[in-house]
Amino acid sequence: MLKKTLTVAVLASMSLAPLAAHAEYPEKPVEFVVPWPPGDLEDVLTRMIAEDFQKEYGVPAAVVNKPGGGGGPFPGAVEVAGAKPDGYTIGSFIVAVPVVGPQIGIPELNPNPFEPLGAFLTYPFVIVAGKNAPYDDVDGLAAYAKENDVALGHFGAPLIPTKVTMALASEKGFSFGSDAAFDMLDCNSLASGDVDVMNTTLQLVLPCIDDIKVLASIGGERISLTPDAPTVAEIAPTLDIALWNGLFVPKDTPADVRAKIIAVAEKTMMSERAQKLAKETGALVYWQNADDTQALIASDTATLSEIGSMLSE
Repeated sequence: MLKKTLTVAVLASMSLAPLAAHAEYPEKPVEFVVPWPPGDLEDVLTRMIAEDFQKEYGVPAAVVNKPGGGGGPFPGAVEVAGAKPDGYTIGSFIVAVPVVGPQIGIPELNPNPFEPLGAFLTYPFVIVAGKNAPYDDVDGLAAYAKENDVALGHFGAPLIPTKVTMALASEKGFSFGSDAAFDMLDCNSLASGDVDVMNTTLQLVLPCIDDIKVLASIGGERISLTPDAPTVAEIAPTLDIALWNGLFVPKDTPADVRAKIIAVAEKTMMSERAQKLAKETGALVYWQNADDTQALIASDTATLSEIGSMLSE
């Protein structure tokens, strides 16, 4: 009888072992890594996701900011690439990470080590000029710039909005007299005369929207707050690309884990507070599934390659 009892106990313990080894996700704190300083749209929205994740699953969820530049070296992305594919380290990345990262000599990012969970934000980037500028649209800017020096302000040469602006100038047959990267491009940048034209996010110039001219927006859809301004893609269809942000995990992250993260993120983006942020800033806030995001990455990679060819001519 004793032998039989021991056998039953051993079998029972063996049957419980797999449950202990494969605890249901999540069972410990989760980190969302944002490779930018706190405060911008991707940071605000990712914090909303982390908040909702914590409420939904009852484990701590925090945003960790690891700034490293829009054109590399992406230290936040490198950290996520080196994490275990278990869903406890999630990247909130701009398009440049999966598109540019594998091409600029960062070993950890080549080949692309990530799988997208989905995209959720398109930044409201605009090309703007001062109210007294002697042109009202991109064609007018092109005509003026062929005879005069025009100074362009941007956030960095490797960034997609900068490349698009430069490629648009090439498409229209002109070049800027000078260009420079700035940490901040807002109403004061135009008012001070530091730049004549700049590409920047709409929220930075909303306080002076009546004192500037929005020549174009950068993205596939017109911005709700500036509906009369055409997109660059409308002006030059080959430049149909936007700066967007999405959630990424290391490849081989289990499907059930990905599904749990996606369920929260999608619900967050459709929430009243996320959509309120979209209305206030002109950003597009949505949820695009993993397959469509992967297709977008492929399309953007091709478009950026074409832009690179245009700018090297």
